[in-house]
Amino acid sequence: MQKTKLDGIYDQYNRRSFVHPDPLEFLYSYKDIRDREIAGLIASALAYGRVARVLTSISSVLAAMDESPYLFLQDSDKKFLLKKFKQFKHRFADGKNLAALLFGAKNVIDRFGSLNKCFAAGLSPDHKNTFSAMAFFVHELTLPGNNPGHLVACPEKGSACKRMNLFLRWMVRKDRVDPGGWEGIDKSKLIVPIDTHMHKIGIMLGFTSRKQADMKTSVEITEGFQKISPKDPVKYDFALTRFGIRDDMDIKSLFNLKFLG
Repeated sequence: MQKTKLDGIYDQYNRRSFVHPDPLEFLYSYKDIRDREIAGLIASALAYGRVARVLTSISSVLAAMDESPYLFLQDSDKKFLLKKFKQFKHRFADGKNLAALLFGAKNVIDRFGSLNKCFAAGLSPDHKNTFSAMAFFVHELTLPGNNPGHLVACPEKGSACKRMNLFLRWMVRKDRVDPGGWEGIDKSKLIVPIDTHMHKIGIMLGFTSRKQADMKTSVEITEGFQKISPKDPVKYDFALTRFGIRDDMDIKSLFNLKFLG
């Protein structure tokens, strides 16, 4: 019964008409995967705080990179990035943090060929999920003396890495909402991005009883969804989290749907 009702919610709400004001909407402007993965990294890194401010910050950064984030980074060095984004501010992040993130991405692309190839290099067939690959990716992205601050969370420190898992969902999955484009990463290994809303839903579904929304809780909730959708445990994430994110979809309404029966 859980699967039937979850599939019903997926079919109804996993549509682009429900995307706004999700930062995911910025990725639709980039057909070239080289541009989309950079835009996705930026959009996910800045996806915290008030929604209106999140959208403004992402928009300002991408606008400054012209039509191609990939070509922009190819022509940029650390000094240029620091100058370009000197006035940038998004809550606790400043221009130095943003420049570090972008310079880290440039270095990864220079060394591996793409963000995709870097992440895939850290993933082994025997890995149960993407945890180890995330740790590898973060290590490669955050070079010594190049600190993006909390724009990039470290999974090895227990962080739920919600924004990184969100980024991976966007890049690996492909359906009516997630644009995909990355290769060599099995979507069955993705970890559910956990926030306040998904944490409540995970408890309601009986997937976890943990009170802290950390990586361990994310994995427990993912394992719960794997029992319903083994090949795609993150399938329901977008549809379920519309409740509580959009002003016209209160999370209480989701609870009232009584889809646990």
